[in-house]
Amino acid sequence: MKIAIVGLGLIGGSLAKAIKKHTSHSCFGLDIDRGAVSAALEQEAIDGEITADRLDSCDVVIVSLHPVQTINVILDYKDKFRKGGIVIDTCGVKGEIVKAVEKPLADCGVSFIGCHPMAGREFSGFAYSVDNLFEKASFIMTPTENSSESAVKTVSDLAYEMGFAKVVRSTCDEHDKIIAYTSQLAHVVSSSYVKSPSLLRETGFSAGSFKDLTRVAKLNEDMWTPLFLMNKEPLVDELDHIIARLSEYRDAIACEDSQQLHRLLKEGRELKELSNAKSAGEK
Repeated sequence: MKIAIVGLGLIGGSLAKAIKKHTSHSCFGLDIDRGAVSAALEQEAIDGEITADRLDSCDVVIVSLHPVQTINVILDYKDKFRKGGIVIDTCGVKGEIVKAVEKPLADCGVSFIGCHPMAGREFSGFAYSVDNLFEKASFIMTPTENSSESAVKTVSDLAYEMGFAKVVRSTCDEHDKIIAYTSQLAHVVSSSYVKSPSLLRETGFSAGSFKDLTRVAKLNEDMWTPLFLMNKEPLVDELDHIIARLSEYRDAIACEDSQQLHRLLKEGRELKELSNAKSAGEK
């Protein structure tokens, strides 16, 4: 197949490198950042640069941009994609993306499938892209009742070819609700945690737990702001839940209620052990 990637940042660049490393497909890149295109060509992450007017030569186009940019670019280019071709995105929210672009593309004879590669780093840009980012990672797809099964199979097969460990098929609603918990909430908590006045005194007093909890505070606010707002309701629900649980811990500690604190800690440990067992059973 001939594949185009629009947006050669961390995810788009890593997808290009994975395609070149693991598959026999040709891969072309489009990005307004000339440095990213030059670096991709120099590192042979792409077979060449492509323009918007040549996207109709590609079987699959992967749009790997921030959420608002993704919608705008897909709608702007809707007449430039190959009729009968496939367009996918890589955004961490699916409902708003699919709602905005699926029908306009279908009207142009193009299949759209919302996708989300479950991998990342606390860095952004092509300079940090790697060809093994997706090893052991899940590739989530959110086809709708209007999606072509042949297009779904093509994208699923491509994900496995690129090195993803698992392809997960979900609905947009299910994806956005679960991602609010597994990803977005973690970023909010980490960003909040580093705002303690104790942060700049941590040197020499921190170890693995501090590193784990603060890692994703180093986020790209240009990307995460619209992601959070596009998934407002599920994320607010998760925030309400964690605030309520934190209040329970706070009250138990403030009141020196050792029995309640012991119970809360025991519940947390048992839930984590249950989660670990479930994950191990699914492998």
